[in-house]
Parts: sequence; C-alpha cells; structure tokens
Amino acid sequence: MTAIRRILVAVKDPRARRLAGVRKAARLAKALGAELVLYHAIAEPLYVGGIDGTLAPLYDSPPDVERRIREAHRARLERIAGRLRDTGIRVTVSTEWDYPPYEAVVREACRIGAGLIVAEQHPGRHFAAGLLHLNDWELLRLAPMPVLLVKQTRAFRRPVILAAVDPDHTYAKPARLDQQILRLGSTMARALHGALHAAHAYVPLPLTAFSAGALSDAQVHGLEARAARTARAKLQRAVQPVGVPQSRQHIIARHPVDAIAQLASRTGSSIVVMGAISRSGLKRLLIGNTAERVLDRLSCDVLIVKPAGLVRPPRRSRRGTRYVGIQPQLY
Repeated sequence: MTAIRRILVAVKDPRARRLAGVRKAARLAKALGAELVLYHAIAEPLYVGGIDGTLAPLYDSPPDVERRIREAHRARLERIAGRLRDTGIRVTVSTEWDYPPYEAVVREACRIGAGLIVAEQHPGRHFAAGLLHLNDWELLRLAPMPVLLVKQTRAFRRPVILAAVDPDHTYAKPARLDQQILRLGSTMARALHGALHAAHAYVPLPLTAFSAGALSDAQVHGLEARAARTARAKLQRAVQPVGVPQSRQHIIARHPVDAIAQLASRTGSSIVVMGAISRSGLKRLLIGNTAERVLDRLSCDVLIVKPAGLVRPPRRSRRGTRYVGIQPQLY
C-alpha cells in the first residue's frame, strides 16, 4: 500500500459548528505529513430564479447565482482551513457543483490523487442498506481508496486500532486484502501512537462435521479445539509481516457481524479496519455485505479498505448544476 500523501475530507455542511471529520482528518494529516483537502459538493438543485425555493432578484442570472453560492461555501471552507494552517498543516479547499454527493466526493478524490477519504456518517440507523442509495454506503462502495467513516466525535488519543481480517477468504475475498488491512492499520497505529490489534472470526464447527451423523461430546470438543488451533495459526501467519504481538491477536468463534462489534467494545477500539467488496444486483442480495451489516453495530469509527484494482470509480467528468424550473402561480 502506497503512503498517504493527500487526505480528502468530505465536508457535508461548512456551516456546522462541530466538524469531527475535519478534526480527525487534520490529526491524521499532521501525523502522516500529508496534505489536507477540504471538499464540499454543492448538490442542491438550482431553481430558476433561486435556490432552495427562495426566489433571487430578477437581475441575477443562473451563472451569477452559481458563482455567488460557490464563493460563499469556499469562504466558509477557507475560514476552517485558516485555523488548521495555523497548526502547521498544509490545507487546500475545493467546492464544486456536482451530484450525487457520494459520486462527487469520489470524483474529486480521484482527481487530486487522494490516498484516503474522511467522511462523517449520516446519523441514525440504516435500514435495507443494500437496497437504498444512501450517501455513506455508496461512498464506501464506489471509492477505490480507503474511506474513514467517522462515527465518534471523541478525538484520537493513543487509540486502539482493530484490524478485522479473514484468512479463510470467505465469499471469494482476495488473499491480499488482509495484508492491505493490516498494513493500513499498522500505519494508523504508528501515526497516532496507538496499538494495533488483529481479529479473526471463524466457524467453530463447519457443516461438513455433521455429514457423518450424530457426534459425541468428545468429538465435538475435539473438532472445536482443532478449529481454534487452525484459526490461531492462520491469524499468526497473517499478522507476522506487521508484528502484532500475540496478546493483541484475537480469534472469535462467532459470525463476524457479532464478533467484531463485541470485540471492538471490549478492547475500547477507536477505529475498526475492515475490508469490503463491492457487489451489485442479485448477488448482493443473496450474499449480503458483511461490512454494511457490521457498520451500524459499531459505535467507533470504521476504516474501509477495498481490494486494489477491483473497483471502478464513477465517471470522471462532473455533472455540474441541476436546474429546476419553478411553476408560476396565478392568483
């Protein structure tokens, strides 16, 4: 995995008083010596004569309204950037008319060569995530670079970083994805002066164990012990390149959806690093996506890693401004 030289922060509302994503991205940028880019996509439709249903003066042309709104957002971003520059961080700002927001963010990240996207998760639980085009889900699905989804406002202070790996490569996950997860987790732990943990959730008794009929208690215990030893050995091999000590290696005989959330809570993790594979259509509905199912159960931030070279980002050209005509009312 290449070094992170540029971090893009998706600023949903430049007028917000609390910008946890900006604050955490700034902490990472300073620790990694990376440039920070504050980006806001203006995705609201521009009504003919105004925006958000408010009529503009008759002498304002649509290009003038576009420019004025863009400059207002840019000025807000510059005020935020100015405070960050005072701390020694290299910061640039960017705002453009583009939609939908998740595509706009990925487009800008690809354009500037960002190594990481930082975005705040939309509040509330997400139901039927595989069916709804919610911004955070789609951002995770489309971004070819890692995405840090910020869920907690608490600042990073010597954080525990939990890398969730899958040495069994279920659902045809590439073998190299585990190494991407561990290397990125190790990079974050070093930069933030934290501790890297690694977790592997495994199946204690595969279905094939019951193919021969009923098993005695002794046979069940033997199979469970063997599965635990195998899982431990696989995890030890996986973490060897990044040097995770055995005291920070965790094997859990449960489904990842339950195991990761519970272990993150028990270890007090600030960030869970996990992999995701983009799926679509019927295959997505039948298999599901473990990352999406885990996200709502985690209370900490989530850093999603995608397999290198297997993600197709959205179209490169911006969509620009959406114009919506206002139907005149006759009284």
